[in-house]
Formats: sequence, C-alpha cells, structure tokens
Amino acid sequence: MTKNRKHRRSEPPNFLGQHLMHNKKLINEIVEIANVTRHDLVLEFGAGKGALTSVLSKKARGILAIEYEGKFVSLLKEKFAETGNVKIIHHDILQIQLPKEPFIVVSNIPYSITTPIMKMLLNHPISGFQRGAIVMEKGAAKRFTSQFVKDPYIIAWRMWFDIRYVKEISKKNFSPQPKVDSALITIKRKVNPKVPYKHYFIFWGFADYVLQNPQMPIDFALRGIFTVQQIKRVKRSLGIKSETPVGILSIEQWGMLFETMVKYVPKHRWPKLDKRKLIKWKNSKR
Repeated sequence: MTKNRKHRRSEPPNFLGQHLMHNKKLINEIVEIANVTRHDLVLEFGAGKGALTSVLSKKARGILAIEYEGKFVSLLKEKFAETGNVKIIHHDILQIQLPKEPFIVVSNIPYSITTPIMKMLLNHPISGFQRGAIVMEKGAAKRFTSQFVKDPYIIAWRMWFDIRYVKEISKKNFSPQPKVDSALITIKRKVNPKVPYKHYFIFWGFADYVLQNPQMPIDFALRGIFTVQQIKRVKRSLGIKSETPVGILSIEQWGMLFETMVKYVPKHRWPKLDKRKLIKWKNSKR
C-alpha cells in the first residue's frame, strides 16, 4: 500500500475530485446539522480555502483542518494565523493519525478518496470517532445508506454506527462544478450496539461469508455455518421467508443472526476473514 501511495505522488491523491463549497447558507446548515459545540474537537478533511473551517471555528473547541494541496495550505495558514482554535495540517488525508481523544468529523471530502476515508473512520469501532456530518459524491452516499447492502464492511459499520442520508446537494454549490450531485450524510456512534466491539473481526468474517452473493436466498447463504434445523429456527425467529435475499436483512436481523451463531454454533464453523482483507484492514488503521 505504501508503494501505491508513493506512485501517486505525481498527482496529489487528495486533490483529485476536490470540489469546494461556496454556498454560505449551505455551509452554515451543515454545521448546524453536525451540532458542533464548544466541547468538540473537529476534524475537517480537505479544508480547501477554509469556507467551512471559518464557520466551524466559531462553534468548536478546536479544529484540525487537513489539506494536501500546497496553495490551499498557504492560504489557510494566512487566513487563520490569528485563530487560536484552528490548526492547519499539511498532510495526505489517508496517512494522518486520528486523534486518540473523542472527535467529530465535519467535512466536504474529495470524491476520489471517499471510500478510503470512510474506512479509515469506521473500520475501527474502538476509536475516538464519535459522529460526523460529511458531504460526499451522491452515488457513494446512496451506497453507504442503501437498504440493500452488497459490501460486508458496510454492514460491519452499521453494527456500531448509525449512517443516515440527510439530503441531496446540487453540484451548482461547488467550484469547480462536478459532473454529479453530492449528498450530506450523518454518522453517529450507537449507544448500545448489537455486537460487542471485541467481536468486530468475528462479525466481519461472518458478514463476508454470508454476503458472498447479496442476492442469494438466506437458506443458501447460511449453509456451512448453521445446520438445516438451525436455519429453519432462525427464519422463524426473524420472520423471514426462504427466498429472502441476504442483502436486504436489517441491522437487527444481522445482530440476531450473529448472536445465534456465537451462542449455538461451534467455533470451528465460524467463518474467518481471509488474510488479504485482514491486511487491507490493517493498512487502513490509523
């Protein structure tokens, strides 16, 4: 992974797909939705010219404004030289160390690294990340919040975080104007998650196995973990039919399935996350 990042240095990875918001009313609305208070440490990924940073600086205890593009960094340092609660960080977003203390994220993130940023924040539920209000490409926002889920890591995220699609944001609100619209999502750590944090890897391996084919009926998707009789009992307790595709299971149903596996299935039949995905997880850890 390090080699790939070095290779991309010829074109700064964090600037590709970066579209700056210029609608002041929209920026204020996003900060209000984020519910930023004087107790909050805020991370802003891709601060650009500081339009969002300026509003955040009036609300938060501290802002870590991260920007990779040199010309923006110079502008930010000049603009916030006398603002004591704003720290400008000239760095690759994907290589930063996340704060160990509790923090929130309020950002208009670059399109090109949307999924890596989300993985950095959500792949590690035992972290300081508490909640966020994030503007991103609309298609990505839809995928992260869709009722039908194809990606195991998204199900894993949802076990510990509530991810909500708030609103569509027209491309007219950005400069340079992107080809597609954006959207605002909010993220909030669950107070009482269905799965304990200590079971993160076990759950991810379980979800990865079950979601090999999201369209697969639950009867087939659960084979190899549960016995035929256990599958019948699980379907009755969940109130679902044999032809139900696993991609539409709710968070509550996923939690019940996992709890049933841990309680009744011998450990040697628990599916494990393969080594390649485990390596990717470690590479996204901050």
